[in-house]
Amino acid sequence: MKSNVGGIDRMVRITLGVVLVALAATHTVGVWAWLGLVPLATGLLGRCPPYSLLGINTCRNKNT
Repeated sequence: MKSNVGGIDRMVRITLGVVLVALAATHTVGVWAWLGLVPLATGLLGRCPPYSLLGINTCRNKNT
């Protein structure tokens, strides 16, 4: 599979995902924060299915 999530996009997704999951795990916010697993997973994998459907690619190198 080709990566479609670029460097800065990945860092933002991973950071946001970790923060939301940490907040959910410590019961600081509601259970909705477990949705942070989605940006965390897409950031770690470098692939975002909605980006593919919409034709978006934030990777600098379009071949990967």
